[in-house]
Amino acid sequence: MKRIILFLATNIAVMAVMAIVLSLLGVDRFLTGTGLNLPMLMVFSLVVGFTGSIFSLLISKQMAKWSTGARVIDAPANSTEVWLVDTVGKLAQRAGISMPEVAVYDGEANAFATGAFKNSALVAVSTGLLESMTKDEIEAVLGHEIAHVANGDMVTMMLIQGVVNTFVVFLSRVVGYLVDRAISRDNEGPGIGYMVTVFVSQIVFGIGASIIVAWFSRHREFRADAGSAKLLGSPEPMVHALARLGGMEPNGLPQALASMGINDKPGFSALFSTHPPLEERIAALRGQR
Repeated sequence: MKRIILFLATNIAVMAVMAIVLSLLGVDRFLTGTGLNLPMLMVFSLVVGFTGSIFSLLISKQMAKWSTGARVIDAPANSTEVWLVDTVGKLAQRAGISMPEVAVYDGEANAFATGAFKNSALVAVSTGLLESMTKDEIEAVLGHEIAHVANGDMVTMMLIQGVVNTFVVFLSRVVGYLVDRAISRDNEGPGIGYMVTVFVSQIVFGIGASIIVAWFSRHREFRADAGSAKLLGSPEPMVHALARLGGMEPNGLPQALASMGINDKPGFSALFSTHPPLEERIAALRGQR
Protein backbone atom coordinates (compact mmCIF):
# COMPACT_ATOMS: atom_id res chain seq x y z
CA MET A 1 0.00 0.00 0.00
CA LYS A 2 2.76 2.42 0.99
CA ARG A 3 4.67 1.60 -2.20
CA ILE A 4 1.60 2.32 -4.36
CA ILE A 5 0.92 5.64 -2.62
CA LEU A 6 4.58 6.61 -3.03
CA PHE A 7 4.45 5.72 -6.74
CA LEU A 8 1.31 7.83 -7.26
CA ALA A 9 2.63 10.78 -5.23
CA THR A 10 5.92 10.81 -7.15
CA ASN A 11 4.04 10.56 -10.42
CA ILE A 12 1.79 13.52 -9.57
CA ALA A 13 4.73 15.63 -8.41
CA VAL A 14 6.77 14.95 -11.55
CA MET A 15 3.76 15.59 -13.76
CA ALA A 16 3.18 18.99 -12.11
CA VAL A 17 6.85 19.94 -12.45
CA MET A 18 6.89 18.87 -16.11
CA ALA A 19 3.82 20.97 -16.88
CA ILE A 20 5.44 24.03 -15.30
CA VAL A 21 8.79 23.48 -17.04
CA LEU A 22 7.20 22.97 -20.45
CA SER A 23 5.09 26.08 -19.96
CA LEU A 24 8.17 28.14 -19.07
CA LEU A 25 9.94 26.79 -22.14
CA GLY A 26 7.00 27.81 -24.30
CA VAL A 27 6.13 24.28 -25.34
CA ASP A 28 2.48 24.77 -24.36
CA ARG A 29 1.62 26.52 -27.63
CA PHE A 30 -1.67 24.67 -27.98
CA LEU A 31 -3.60 27.84 -27.10
CA THR A 32 -3.95 30.09 -30.14
CA GLY A 33 -5.98 33.14 -31.00
CA THR A 34 -8.32 31.01 -33.09
CA GLY A 35 -8.83 28.26 -30.53
CA LEU A 36 -7.19 25.09 -29.29
CA ASN A 37 -4.58 23.26 -31.34
CA LEU A 38 -5.75 19.80 -30.32
CA PRO A 39 -2.88 17.79 -31.90
CA MET A 40 -0.31 19.95 -30.11
CA LEU A 41 -2.29 19.71 -26.86
CA MET A 42 -2.29 15.92 -27.17
CA VAL A 43 1.49 15.87 -27.64
CA PHE A 44 1.89 18.14 -24.62
CA SER A 45 -0.43 15.90 -22.59
CA LEU A 46 1.43 12.73 -23.59
CA VAL A 47 4.79 14.21 -22.62
CA VAL A 48 3.56 15.45 -19.26
CA GLY A 49 1.46 12.36 -18.55
CA PHE A 50 4.01 9.68 -19.34
CA THR A 51 7.09 11.48 -18.01
CA GLY A 52 5.70 11.35 -14.48
CA SER A 53 4.78 7.68 -14.57
CA ILE A 54 8.00 6.57 -16.32
CA PHE A 55 10.21 8.50 -13.90
CA SER A 56 8.25 7.08 -10.94
CA LEU A 57 8.82 3.57 -12.25
CA LEU A 58 12.54 4.05 -12.87
CA ILE A 59 13.19 5.25 -9.32
CA SER A 60 10.63 2.95 -7.67
CA LYS A 61 13.19 0.51 -6.29
CA GLN A 62 15.38 3.18 -4.74
CA MET A 63 12.39 5.07 -3.37
CA ALA A 64 10.99 1.88 -1.84
CA LYS A 65 14.29 1.17 -0.08
CA TRP A 66 14.50 4.73 1.17
CA SER A 67 10.90 5.00 2.34
CA THR A 68 10.86 1.69 4.23
CA GLY A 69 14.48 1.58 5.36
CA ALA A 70 14.79 -1.84 3.73
CA ARG A 71 18.13 -3.60 4.16
CA VAL A 72 19.20 -5.64 1.14
CA ILE A 73 20.58 -9.04 2.12
CA ASP A 74 23.97 -9.20 0.42
CA ALA A 75 25.32 -11.85 2.78
CA PRO A 76 22.72 -13.69 4.93
CA ALA A 77 23.44 -13.09 8.63
CA ASN A 78 21.38 -15.95 10.05
CA SER A 79 19.41 -19.06 9.13
CA THR A 80 16.21 -17.09 8.54
CA GLU A 81 17.90 -14.88 5.97
CA VAL A 82 19.52 -17.91 4.31
CA TRP A 83 16.10 -19.55 4.00
CA LEU A 84 14.55 -16.30 2.77
CA VAL A 85 17.09 -15.79 -0.02
CA ASP A 86 16.96 -19.45 -1.04
CA THR A 87 13.15 -19.41 -1.16
CA VAL A 88 13.01 -16.25 -3.27
CA GLY A 89 15.59 -17.76 -5.63
CA LYS A 90 13.61 -20.98 -5.96
CA LEU A 91 10.36 -19.13 -6.69
CA ALA A 92 12.05 -16.77 -9.15
CA GLN A 93 13.44 -19.75 -11.05
CA ARG A 94 9.99 -21.34 -11.22
CA ALA A 95 8.54 -18.05 -12.48
CA GLY A 96 11.23 -17.72 -15.15
CA ILE A 97 12.75 -14.46 -13.92
CA SER A 98 16.20 -13.49 -12.69
CA MET A 99 16.98 -13.50 -8.98
CA PRO A 100 15.60 -10.31 -7.40
CA GLU A 101 17.27 -8.38 -4.64
CA VAL A 102 15.96 -9.59 -1.29
CA ALA A 103 15.50 -7.16 1.59
CA VAL A 104 14.10 -6.98 5.11
CA TYR A 105 12.59 -3.91 6.76
CA ASP A 106 11.14 -3.14 10.17
CA GLY A 107 7.37 -2.96 10.29
CA GLU A 108 4.06 -4.76 10.66
CA ALA A 109 3.37 -7.93 8.71
CA ASN A 110 3.67 -7.03 5.03
CA ALA A 111 5.79 -7.46 1.92
CA PHE A 112 6.27 -5.80 -1.45
CA ALA A 113 7.97 -6.19 -4.81
CA THR A 114 9.02 -3.36 -7.08
CA GLY A 115 11.40 -2.39 -9.85
CA ALA A 116 11.31 -1.13 -13.42
CA PHE A 117 12.33 -4.45 -14.95
CA LYS A 118 11.28 -7.98 -14.04
CA ASN A 119 14.87 -9.22 -14.17
CA SER A 120 16.18 -6.58 -11.75
CA ALA A 121 13.41 -6.40 -9.18
CA LEU A 122 13.35 -6.05 -5.40
CA VAL A 123 11.38 -8.29 -3.04
CA ALA A 124 11.18 -7.13 0.56
CA VAL A 125 9.48 -8.56 3.63
CA SER A 126 8.90 -6.98 7.02
CA THR A 127 10.19 -8.24 10.34
CA GLY A 128 6.58 -8.43 11.48
CA LEU A 129 5.77 -10.89 8.70
CA LEU A 130 8.81 -13.05 9.47
CA GLU A 131 7.87 -13.15 13.16
CA SER A 132 4.14 -13.79 12.80
CA MET A 133 3.85 -16.31 9.98
CA THR A 134 4.91 -19.90 9.40
CA LYS A 135 7.43 -20.69 6.67
CA ASP A 136 4.67 -22.05 4.43
CA GLU A 137 2.73 -18.80 4.80
CA ILE A 138 5.81 -16.66 4.20
CA GLU A 139 6.61 -18.71 1.10
CA ALA A 140 3.09 -18.06 -0.18
CA VAL A 141 3.52 -14.31 0.35
CA LEU A 142 6.86 -14.43 -1.44
CA GLY A 143 5.18 -16.32 -4.28
CA HIS A 144 2.58 -13.55 -4.45
CA GLU A 145 5.30 -10.90 -4.78
CA ILE A 146 7.27 -12.93 -7.33
CA ALA A 147 4.05 -13.27 -9.35
CA HIS A 148 3.74 -9.46 -9.36
CA VAL A 149 7.24 -9.26 -10.82
CA ALA A 150 6.71 -12.06 -13.37
CA ASN A 151 3.40 -10.51 -14.47
CA GLY A 152 5.13 -7.17 -15.12
CA ASP A 153 2.60 -5.43 -12.91
CA MET A 154 4.70 -2.34 -12.19
CA VAL A 155 5.24 -1.71 -15.91
CA THR A 156 1.54 -2.21 -16.61
CA MET A 157 0.69 0.18 -13.80
CA MET A 158 3.07 2.72 -15.31
CA LEU A 159 1.34 2.44 -18.69
CA ILE A 160 -2.13 2.78 -17.16
CA GLN A 161 -1.01 5.70 -15.03
CA GLY A 162 0.55 7.36 -18.08
CA VAL A 163 -2.66 6.98 -20.09
CA VAL A 164 -4.91 8.37 -17.36
CA ASN A 165 -2.41 11.19 -16.71
CA THR A 166 -2.58 12.09 -20.39
CA PHE A 167 -6.36 12.30 -20.34
CA VAL A 168 -6.31 14.32 -17.10
CA VAL A 169 -3.93 16.88 -18.62
CA PHE A 170 -5.78 16.96 -21.95
CA LEU A 171 -9.34 17.18 -20.65
CA SER A 172 -8.57 19.69 -17.91
CA ARG A 173 -7.15 22.11 -20.47
CA VAL A 174 -10.04 21.60 -22.88
CA VAL A 175 -12.50 22.34 -20.06
CA GLY A 176 -10.38 25.29 -18.96
CA TYR A 177 -10.42 26.73 -22.47
CA LEU A 178 -14.20 26.33 -22.83
CA VAL A 179 -14.88 27.97 -19.47
CA ASP A 180 -12.45 30.78 -20.24
CA ARG A 181 -14.13 31.43 -23.59
CA ALA A 182 -17.54 31.51 -21.91
CA ILE A 183 -16.35 34.00 -19.30
CA SER A 184 -14.21 36.23 -21.48
CA ARG A 185 -14.25 37.06 -25.17
CA ASP A 186 -10.66 38.25 -25.05
CA ASN A 187 -8.77 36.02 -27.47
CA GLU A 188 -5.31 37.39 -26.72
CA GLY A 189 -4.49 34.62 -24.29
CA PRO A 190 -5.75 32.50 -21.42
CA GLY A 191 -7.31 34.38 -18.56
CA ILE A 192 -7.85 33.69 -14.88
CA GLY A 193 -10.86 31.53 -15.74
CA TYR A 194 -8.61 29.18 -17.72
CA MET A 195 -6.00 28.83 -14.98
CA VAL A 196 -8.49 28.30 -12.16
CA THR A 197 -10.56 25.82 -14.20
CA VAL A 198 -7.50 23.82 -15.24
CA PHE A 199 -6.37 23.60 -11.60
CA VAL A 200 -9.79 22.48 -10.37
CA SER A 201 -10.36 20.14 -13.32
CA GLN A 202 -7.03 18.39 -12.78
CA ILE A 203 -8.04 17.67 -9.19
CA VAL A 204 -11.47 16.35 -10.20
CA PHE A 205 -10.22 14.31 -13.15
CA GLY A 206 -7.27 13.18 -11.04
CA ILE A 207 -9.69 11.69 -8.52
CA GLY A 208 -11.40 9.79 -11.31
CA ALA A 209 -8.01 8.62 -12.58
CA SER A 210 -7.13 7.37 -9.09
CA ILE A 211 -10.27 5.21 -9.12
CA ILE A 212 -9.17 3.61 -12.40
CA VAL A 213 -5.63 2.95 -11.11
CA ALA A 214 -7.00 1.54 -7.84
CA TRP A 215 -9.31 -0.79 -9.78
CA PHE A 216 -6.35 -2.16 -11.71
CA SER A 217 -4.36 -2.54 -8.51
CA ARG A 218 -7.17 -4.61 -6.96
CA HIS A 219 -7.42 -6.73 -10.10
CA ARG A 220 -3.70 -7.50 -10.11
CA GLU A 221 -3.85 -8.66 -6.48
CA PHE A 222 -6.16 -11.49 -7.53
CA ARG A 223 -3.73 -12.41 -10.32
CA ALA A 224 -0.77 -12.39 -7.94
CA ASP A 225 -2.66 -14.58 -5.46
CA ALA A 226 -3.38 -17.06 -8.25
CA GLY A 227 0.26 -16.83 -9.31
CA SER A 228 1.39 -17.76 -5.80
CA ALA A 229 -0.94 -20.76 -5.79
CA LYS A 230 0.51 -21.88 -9.14
CA LEU A 231 4.12 -21.49 -7.99
CA LEU A 232 3.48 -23.42 -4.79
CA GLY A 233 1.21 -26.01 -6.39
CA SER A 234 -1.69 -25.29 -4.03
CA PRO A 235 -3.82 -22.29 -3.01
CA GLU A 236 -3.92 -23.32 0.66
CA PRO A 237 -0.65 -21.65 1.79
CA MET A 238 -1.85 -18.33 0.34
CA VAL A 239 -5.28 -18.82 1.90
CA HIS A 240 -3.65 -19.34 5.29
CA ALA A 241 -1.35 -16.35 4.80
CA LEU A 242 -4.27 -14.06 3.93
CA ALA A 243 -6.28 -15.40 6.84
CA ARG A 244 -3.33 -14.76 9.15
CA LEU A 245 -3.12 -11.18 7.91
CA GLY A 246 -6.82 -10.74 8.62
CA GLY A 247 -6.62 -12.31 12.07
CA MET A 248 -8.99 -15.09 10.97
CA GLU A 249 -8.87 -18.85 11.32
CA PRO A 250 -8.63 -20.29 7.77
CA ASN A 251 -10.85 -23.25 8.53
CA GLY A 252 -13.43 -21.12 10.26
CA LEU A 253 -14.31 -18.95 7.30
CA PRO A 254 -17.95 -18.91 6.16
CA GLN A 255 -18.93 -20.41 2.79
CA ALA A 256 -20.34 -17.24 1.24
CA LEU A 257 -17.02 -15.43 1.30
CA ALA A 258 -17.54 -13.51 -1.92
CA SER A 259 -20.73 -11.82 -0.76
CA MET A 260 -19.23 -11.02 2.63
CA GLY A 261 -16.15 -9.56 0.98
CA ILE A 262 -18.21 -6.88 -0.71
CA ASN A 263 -19.10 -5.53 2.70
CA ASP A 264 -15.49 -5.35 3.85
CA LYS A 265 -15.14 -1.76 2.69
CA PRO A 266 -18.64 -0.47 2.09
CA GLY A 267 -19.38 2.82 0.49
CA PHE A 268 -17.48 5.19 -1.76
CA SER A 269 -14.06 4.66 -0.11
CA ALA A 270 -13.81 1.13 -1.53
CA LEU A 271 -13.27 2.67 -4.99
CA PHE A 272 -9.90 4.03 -3.88
CA SER A 273 -8.65 0.87 -2.18
CA THR A 274 -5.54 -0.61 -3.82
CA HIS A 275 -6.24 -4.08 -2.36
CA PRO A 276 -9.47 -6.10 -2.35
CA PRO A 277 -10.92 -7.28 0.97
CA LEU A 278 -9.07 -10.34 2.27
CA GLU A 279 -12.32 -12.34 2.25
CA GLU A 280 -12.73 -11.74 -1.48
CA ARG A 281 -9.17 -12.83 -2.17
CA ILE A 282 -9.59 -16.03 -0.16
CA ALA A 283 -12.88 -16.71 -1.93
CA ALA A 284 -11.18 -16.30 -5.31
CA LEU A 285 -8.45 -18.75 -4.33
CA ARG A 286 -11.08 -21.28 -3.27
CA GLY A 287 -13.07 -20.81 -6.46
CA GLN A 288 -15.99 -19.15 -4.68
CA ARG A 289 -15.77 -15.84 -6.54
